[in-house]
Amino acid sequence: MNVLAHIYLSGDSEKVIIGNYIGDYVKGKDYLNYPEQIRKGIILHRHIDGFTDRHPVVHRSKIFFTRKYHKYSGVVTDIIYDHFLTKEWDFFSRRPLESVTYNFYRAMVNNYEHMPENVRDMMPFFIINNWIESYQTVNGIRHVLSTLSKHSTLPNETRFAIRALKKNYYSLQDDFMEFFPQLIDYVEKEFGVQISHRITIPF
Repeated sequence: MNVLAHIYLSGDSEKVIIGNYIGDYVKGKDYLNYPEQIRKGIILHRHIDGFTDRHPVVHRSKIFFTRKYHKYSGVVTDIIYDHFLTKEWDFFSRRPLESVTYNFYRAMVNNYEHMPENVRDMMPFFIINNWIESYQTVNGIRHVLSTLSKHSTLPNETRFAIRALKKNYYSLQDDFMEFFPQLIDYVEKEFGVQISHRITIPF
């Protein structure tokens, strides 16, 4: 899953949220160098990613992007699932998206000393450009994918990704709405995380 989903699935602990956010940047046993609640967030991040990577619905979504993105199709799917999380936010949360993102940006600043160096480097751009709320539009997704292709190993296939998103928009939305409640249930049951702002979802 991508940034917003990891924040949402962290509950209300600021330190767990930060750990969940930096999970991709902390390798192996390096998580042991962090305070307890941040360690909990890093471990939670790894399990969320494991559950996501194994899920058949996610594999079904990835097929739309595999032709050009190959092993990176999961990265694109994660970003697009965050798009649908913003679109369906009122279904999943009573708290306004703007409030959640503001609190997260504040948590980043409050925990600056715990951020890996590459996260610190991108923080000003991330916050100033309100990266998370940009997921609400297809143009925002286009910008995110284009930026990542310039600053990471993500292939520069943004035009293909946006065409695939538009062509298969409702299939991808249905996949997300089938998958995400299952991920919420997994996190709450297996890790005891109380997502206090969530809306009860009938299964």
